[in-house]
Amino acid sequence: METGGLEWLLVPMRQVVSWGAAGAMVFGGVVPYVPQYRDIRRTQNAEGFSTYVCLVLLVANILRILFWFGRRFESPLLWQSIIMIITMLLMLKLCTEVRVSNELNIKRRSFAAADSKDEEIKTPPKRSYLDFDLNYFWHWSKFTDYVQCVLTFTGVTGYITYLWLDSSLFVETLGFLAVFTEAMLGVPQLYRNYQNRSTEGMSVKMVLMWTSGDTFKTLYFILNQAPFQFSICGLLQVFVDIAILLQVYLYSSYPQKPVSHTAHPTSTKAL
Repeated sequence: METGGLEWLLVPMRQVVSWGAAGAMVFGGVVPYVPQYRDIRRTQNAEGFSTYVCLVLLVANILRILFWFGRRFESPLLWQSIIMIITMLLMLKLCTEVRVSNELNIKRRSFAAADSKDEEIKTPPKRSYLDFDLNYFWHWSKFTDYVQCVLTFTGVTGYITYLWLDSSLFVETLGFLAVFTEAMLGVPQLYRNYQNRSTEGMSVKMVLMWTSGDTFKTLYFILNQAPFQFSICGLLQVFVDIAILLQVYLYSSYPQKPVSHTAHPTSTKAL
């Protein structure tokens, strides 16, 4: 009788825990970007955050969604990708607005051809239909250009996936590319810090959340005997996170460049 009563109590508790775990899986990935978003909005300075982090996560999650059509995985992971894509677009929107408002150079870069009636430029220069200058890739002046690029990538990869969806080799490769791309998440920020010889403007809370989340995820992969590439990519993510934290320590303890005393402290460099 007592066992039956406990079972009656445990069943709904397990359901609540399951819902909680699913919710954490869906929204947990975007939590690290909340403090970074607030810092950029408060300081109106996006110099310390690399928008290539957004590019990596957009590509990884788009590929993961396409992988879902070939191999149906848990729905919380699918929703996590959708929420992450929305979050990265919001981050890009904020960073673009802040950078352009602080940019002294009036020259504008775009993904698609500029409109000759653009009011921001009195004499718009001639441009090709697509601006593929690697020096300015993912450094455009309008948020709509980033949206166009994302939609173009989604359309091309989606069409290729539709053609090869029956190939198990292609589907498995697509899944690996999604995981591996996500494993490269911290590399743009690592390189950005190295370029600046500083971690100023980067949210340390964000990186700490990256580290804790990636460590938990990697341990989960290992303990549950997930596919080998999942564990390797998870370990790679943890190593990159630790490298960024080491940069925080080194650049704060041993400054690599003098403090700037310009009249425009909120002026930003190219993201």
